[in-house]
Amino acid sequence: MPTIDSDAHVVETEHTWDFMDRADQKYRPLIVRPRGEDGGEYWFIDGKIRGLVRVVLTAQQLTEVGERTGRVMATPRETREMENVPARLRHIDDLGIDIQVLYPTVFIEQITDKPEWEIPICKGYNRWLADIYRQGQGRLRWICVLPLLDMSASLEEIKFCKQNGACGVFMRGIEGHRLITDPYFYPLYEEISRLDLAVGVHVGNGNPQVIDLVSQYNGGGSFWKFRIPVIGGFHSVIMGGLPDLFPKLRFHWAEAAAQWIPYVVKDLQRRWAAEGKKLPENPLKEYRQYVSCQTDDDVDHILRYSGEDNIVIGTDYGHNDQSTEIEALRNLKQMGTITPAQYEKITYHNPKALFAL
Repeated sequence: MPTIDSDAHVVETEHTWDFMDRADQKYRPLIVRPRGEDGGEYWFIDGKIRGLVRVVLTAQQLTEVGERTGRVMATPRETREMENVPARLRHIDDLGIDIQVLYPTVFIEQITDKPEWEIPICKGYNRWLADIYRQGQGRLRWICVLPLLDMSASLEEIKFCKQNGACGVFMRGIEGHRLITDPYFYPLYEEISRLDLAVGVHVGNGNPQVIDLVSQYNGGGSFWKFRIPVIGGFHSVIMGGLPDLFPKLRFHWAEAAAQWIPYVVKDLQRRWAAEGKKLPENPLKEYRQYVSCQTDDDVDHILRYSGEDNIVIGTDYGHNDQSTEIEALRNLKQMGTITPAQYEKITYHNPKALFAL
């Protein structure tokens, strides 16, 4: 049975922006190393620092973290940065993975608040991924990024992405000053449905003011700024009736684990009951909501609330943070906490349906 890694990454480099049109090179993201930083490199876009270029843990730090967590996290630079696509394919062969769905890295945060910057940067990224897809023998599918500050430009760009191997559209639970349930996005959801793509809501946050607020706290507030928007977004999509408005739309809630599903489903049941309504027995299946689990989730318990048809799993390949586990698919099987049939659904049948592969 083939296996699908539902959340892998590419790490953007200076080469990424070579795919921007020549006339748009004035908008090209630049790499800077701010004073006082401990060797960290950041993207500089439109006069502002816009997030880390890459995770900068040393090999020794990766080894130490791996020993503490029991997870393999390190990946070769040439494969995570897509300098060598054949090497990436050989590596996922070694991991027992047949297809990876590629999410971006820099776009986890807002890259700019100006459409004239966002449009060429998104187009350059998408053309880089289209080139990777052409080299990937159909095994490297991808989630496109759209210039959501300009809806007409987004509706035009999505056509190119669909034609060049994209299987979903990247979004964050908070997009600028809007939530993803805002009617502003309805024309996009119509087009995503028509093209049979998924909405990929990855951990992230598109509102710099919220990020600045929560970053004051110990640990940088990463749970607040990146994970809470995923969980809140899921809740808002169901409460706001978005699945009924767009009956073919599919959502992927990525990298926030799945342990929150029982809590949110119970909350939705109470809220719907208070309004005189009854939540469907299996709301994830009824409303086409797919959630990425992690191997340390209580997956067998989660399946009681999610059902077996809407849980997927990803490796977070290319990053080295608390979500990364490049052997996640293999480890899930070896844990023995779910049945072989459930494993096949999580690693193949469910992501195949989610991304229309």
